[in-house]
Amino acid sequence: MSTIITPALILGSQSPKLTALPPLSLYIHIPWCLKKCPYCDFNSHEIRTADHQLPEDEYVAALIRDLESALPNIWGRQLSTIFFGGGTPSLLSAASVDKILTAVRMLLPLEHFAEVTLEANPGTFEAQKFADYHAAGINRLSIGIQSFNDEKLKALGRVHDADEARRAVDIALKSFDNINLDLMYALPGQNLEQAQADIELACSLGVNHLSAYHLTLEPNTLFHRYPPTLPDDELSAAMQEMIEQITAQHHYQNYETSAFAQPKQESQHNLNYWLFGDYLGIGAGAHSKISFSDKIVRQMRYKQPKEYLAKISGADVHTNPQIQTQHEVNRADRGFEFMMNALRLTDGFATEMFQERTGLPITAIQRRLDEAEQHELLVRDHQRITPTLMGRRFLNDLLQIFLPQTNQDKEKEK
Repeated sequence: MSTIITPALILGSQSPKLTALPPLSLYIHIPWCLKKCPYCDFNSHEIRTADHQLPEDEYVAALIRDLESALPNIWGRQLSTIFFGGGTPSLLSAASVDKILTAVRMLLPLEHFAEVTLEANPGTFEAQKFADYHAAGINRLSIGIQSFNDEKLKALGRVHDADEARRAVDIALKSFDNINLDLMYALPGQNLEQAQADIELACSLGVNHLSAYHLTLEPNTLFHRYPPTLPDDELSAAMQEMIEQITAQHHYQNYETSAFAQPKQESQHNLNYWLFGDYLGIGAGAHSKISFSDKIVRQMRYKQPKEYLAKISGADVHTNPQIQTQHEVNRADRGFEFMMNALRLTDGFATEMFQERTGLPITAIQRRLDEAEQHELLVRDHQRITPTLMGRRFLNDLLQIFLPQTNQDKEKEK
């Protein structure tokens, strides 16, 4: 009997397939903080307000139910990294972190020596608490320093001062040998000398990873509504170049746009993001990207903590009530999303990884690669595609080339 070819079957035959699934990470979102910073557009809520207290036991139970409900989508897959982000995850007790990690180990296989990171605010540091975090299974800390200058910390609305920032690093070094410091530059009223003092002090402290982010005014933040006076583009560029030079002098490698690591100390969790790996996000407002052989799916949990808890509490664990939105990543967007991430890496990516992670041949973006190369924004051979120094300096211009701008463009690249 012959098969009737329908439009649906034709479309299905054209759907890009993955020959292997990428590494899988777990992201755990803790949405509470001591104080909402005026530049922050993350899903975080002050615990000082009556509507946003920290219901620790209830939230930990919800996270575990969230993970259980997600298991059918990731059966048989191993976790390569775990990341507690926020908000301020260090508001959680070590007992709660231990309970979460115990549940994770019971439900999913974890790679040997897997990187398990917890974000921490210097205003929450206690020596015994962080020793207990390490005992629970946290093996990497990411500390939100932002600056070692009291005036700049105050301008950023941070709850800690410079002395507390340095004390936090001292405490962390007693229990952890894998530590990242988050710093920011181009701060309100900041000059080149102040930015240099921050990065030089950070480099001197003996940690193996630094992140240095340019302060940007994001929508839905206090700074966006009431913009402070920030360094101009020329001064900001000088700060960026200075940071790259000083970190290099201290043997940090600038392996990603804003990330600097001692040799072989790159963040494995973040590298999985940049190389279009998969991640399951649990917790209020958490995002996920999960690949299957025939599709790539993005999800988002309910953002408001109370709504998230209400949706998941008492519900059938198999109904996924905590997921607010879900969609498949279409063919054209797969190419753009891969390039948007991978081109942040200084060394770029292996050419074969594009097809491995998107299901698309590299020829699907051939015209755009040609255009980027003609503008000297990237270089390539049969083995690797790498942004040039100019491509890294003008990353937005480089990424714009790969952005599917119209439906017509999408049709041309099918």
